[in-house]
Amino acid sequence: MSLIEVSHLRKEYPNACPLKDVNAKVEEGEVISIIGPSGTGKSTFIRCLNRLETPTSGSIVVDGQDMCAPDVDLPRMRQKMGMVFQNYALFNHKLVVENLMMAPMDLLGLSKQEAYDRALDLLETVGLRDKALSWPSELSGGQRQRVAIARGLAMDPKILLFDEPTSALDPQMVSEVLSVITKLAERGLTMLVVTHEMRFAREASSRVFYMDQGECWEAGPPEQIFDHPQRPETYEFIFRVRSWEWEVESLTPDLVAMNASLEEYCARQFMDSRATHACLLMLEETVVGVLLRIARERGVTDPGIHVGFSAGEGGVNKVMTLDYRTLLSRGFVPEDEDFDPLAESIVRGLCESWDETEPGLVRIGLR
Repeated sequence: MSLIEVSHLRKEYPNACPLKDVNAKVEEGEVISIIGPSGTGKSTFIRCLNRLETPTSGSIVVDGQDMCAPDVDLPRMRQKMGMVFQNYALFNHKLVVENLMMAPMDLLGLSKQEAYDRALDLLETVGLRDKALSWPSELSGGQRQRVAIARGLAMDPKILLFDEPTSALDPQMVSEVLSVITKLAERGLTMLVVTHEMRFAREASSRVFYMDQGECWEAGPPEQIFDHPQRPETYEFIFRVRSWEWEVESLTPDLVAMNASLEEYCARQFMDSRATHACLLMLEETVVGVLLRIARERGVTDPGIHVGFSAGEGGVNKVMTLDYRTLLSRGFVPEDEDFDPLAESIVRGLCESWDETEPGLVRIGLR
């Protein structure tokens, strides 16, 4: 029997049904990354596994025990499943080490010294032994999440559940938390991780679950899910997370939101500051410095510019797609001198290639 077996799991609320019919198996020692669009039941699924949410129907069998049975001993079963939340859920009025000592003392009957020694060992595991006597408020977001991971390990669980552990963190903190989770994966701990970090899902997972519309639509090894997905919905999602798109529909677009969205995309591709700056600068010079300027000069009020970026992990093979065919259809005919700022970009080394596949549709390779 598998360590976890989920059959026809359904969860309904009065106004929503996040889980419709989920079926899945997890073997001991597997690392499962759960990916998919927002709002498709990933977090609800994780919370149902340890009964933080009560399923409407279906069955969840963990280590041979039915989690949905009326007589299930939930406290004992939850000791087998550590949980790491996206908002840390630490007790701010207790020291870091005290956060880790509470459950082993209360539930396992460890003495204060035994719990203290175990807590120090776990903090050593996540690289925070020197923060044992700090308050959670004195730590960075990444450090607090690493403490939360150590606390999840405090009961020596067979299974560790992560509910989007990096969603509230900036890029540098994301890297430090993912590094800790990856090390735990190498130790053979069974883990299920709801994540938007595709590099982690690809590199650290035994298998990947793709969830959509309240079901697990596809499950397989990372190379299948990312390189040879079986369902068109999986393909579309994977392609979407590798690319960024924005529609510029007015002469005064929200540039702050546009730049922030592109920066977030670059961070999720693990681009360094230099690669991110190149993307932002090319966006500014082509869209703002050239196309919008000329559209204003020639009285075009609805430019309809579509801009996109695609990149591999780390920012390799960065490509910008610039589609201003709508402008051309409205009589906008750029002159060669209109693109002088782009020539400057090439001189500065931002631009590696320039491919105009048809009038108004350009693919720009960035260095």
